[in-house]
Amino acid sequence: MVHVQVKDEKSTIAIFDTFKTRKNKFTGEAKRQRGIIAHLATEQSPELHTRTSIAHAIAKQHGILWQNIYSGIFRDLDEVLIPAGVVKEGGRLPLRRGPKALQLEGVPFYELTDTGMLVASAIDELGDKRMKLLQSYVASLPSGEASSRAMKEGMLFLISAAPSFVSKIISEYIYAYSTGAIDAIAPLDAKKLRSVIAKQIIVEKELVEAFMAMQQDNKDLVRNFFKVLT
Repeated sequence: MVHVQVKDEKSTIAIFDTFKTRKNKFTGEAKRQRGIIAHLATEQSPELHTRTSIAHAIAKQHGILWQNIYSGIFRDLDEVLIPAGVVKEGGRLPLRRGPKALQLEGVPFYELTDTGMLVASAIDELGDKRMKLLQSYVASLPSGEASSRAMKEGMLFLISAAPSFVSKIISEYIYAYSTGAIDAIAPLDAKKLRSVIAKQIIVEKELVEAFMAMQQDNKDLVRNFFKVLT
C-alpha cells in the first residue's frame, strides 16, 4: 500500500542548497541530509540505521570525526527529515550497555518513507541505484485511471530507455518539493507531476512530436546531428 506523506509546514529539506557565492558547492546541511538519505537507501541492517551508525558512515566518507557531525545529523533527522515525511523511526534496538533507562527504551533506528524513496532517486551519490529505487517505487503504484496508467507505464519504460531524461524529471519534482512549491510528493501521480514539469519538458515534447512526424531521411538527419554534437 502506498501512503501519503505530508510534510510539516515548517520543515523544508535542504538537499539542493548551495552557497550563495558558490552555486556548484552544496552546503554542509545539504551534504549531511544527502548522506543520511543515501545511507538509509543503501544499508539494509537496522543496526546501521541508528544516528551513531549514520554519523560514522558519513564521517568516514568525508574524512572527519563522527562526533563532529553527530549533533547535525540528530538535528537533520528530528527537525527536518522526519517532520518533512522523508524519514521515519523504524523501531528500537535493545542496548546491553549504558544507562538502564536507555537499555529499556532502546536506541531508535530509521528508514525511508515512500517520500524518502522518491527523494533518494534524485540524489547523485546513489549512482545507478537511483533509477532502481525509482523503478521499484513506480512499479508499486496502482494503475488507476488512464492518466495514472499512462504515467506509470511510460515512466517504467523511460527509466530503462532514457534514464537521464527521467532523472531530470524527478530532480525537478523533488526540487519543487524542497522549495515548498508542492506540499506532498507521494504517492506520485500524473496531476502533481504535470504541475511541476509541464513547462520544464516543452523542448523534449516538441522534439519527440516533430521526430515522430518526420520522413525517414529527416530522422536520419536528426540522429546524425545529435551524434555529431554528443
